[in-house]
Amino acid sequence: MPINDDKIEIGNVISPGHVRRVDRVKFEAMRDAFLEVLPRETPGFTVAEAKSALLPLLPDALFPGGAKAGWWLKAVQLDLEAKGVIARENAKPLRIYRVR
Repeated sequence: MPINDDKIEIGNVISPGHVRRVDRVKFEAMRDAFLEVLPRETPGFTVAEAKSALLPLLPDALFPGGAKAGWWLKAVQLDLEAKGVIARENAKPLRIYRVR
C-alpha cells in the first residue's frame, strides 16, 4: 500500500515505539516555527512561552486565530524530544530547549 505524502509519522518520547500519522503540512509548519523560536541553551522556554513566541509565525490558513496550535505544539515537542532535537530542563514548570 503506498504511503500518502500528505501524512507524516511522528514519535513520542513518552511512548517509545508508538507512531502516529498526522497532517504533514501542519506538522512541518509548527515544527519550523517551534525550532525558530526555541532557545539553544538552558533554561529554555516553558511551553506557554514557546507558544506565545511561535503563534505569530504560524500561517493563519492552517491555524486560524491559533486554533489547535496547543495540540500541534505538544505533538511536535514530543516528536522532537524522541528524536533528540530538543530536551527538557528538569524544572517545574517544564522548560524545553534545542540541543541541535
